[in-house]
Amino acid sequence: MRTVVVCGNPKPASRTLTAAVTAAELLAQAPVDQVVDVTTLGPGLLGWGDPTVQQAVADVASADLLVVASPTFKATHTGLLKLFLDQFAGGEGLRGVTAVPLMLGAGPAHAMAPDLLLKPVLAELGATCPAPGLYLQDEQAEALGAQTPALVAHVERWGAVLRASATARADRVAPPAGVLTAG
Repeated sequence: MRTVVVCGNPKPASRTLTAAVTAAELLAQAPVDQVVDVTTLGPGLLGWGDPTVQQAVADVASADLLVVASPTFKATHTGLLKLFLDQFAGGEGLRGVTAVPLMLGAGPAHAMAPDLLLKPVLAELGATCPAPGLYLQDEQAEALGAQTPALVAHVERWGAVLRASATARADRVAPPAGVLTAG
């Protein structure tokens, strides 16, 4: 199972990124295979055809389990994350990928943001989101190194469902045993 994290925080190496990697590792029960910290893609996000952005899109589309994370900004996900997600082909770009929307915020007022605002975007791009989104409060994530009670409870409740969904894709995508592939 290939696990990828996308972080749409404008600050590199952010608390959001730490929380997303922690969540992905706990959900997959394995280290993350790849991290896309969107802020490092720079101005290539503002147009179409940038080779670095295209490679990041291809890498994310090849995930079996994908954690997409953003801080809550003006009650929604960041424009930076939106710029990155706009690079995917509508309805097909994340087809078959099992995705987990994760957002961090200052308090409980925006706890529904991952499900109301980020999950529909991921579904529009073809991702499967078989579990509720995950919302973590900033101060808890910072104080507990991202392994908050909310994260642990989410993993205990939904980890097996997410792994099963992601593994089903991995099994469909993998070539049969004994078949050589180019590349």
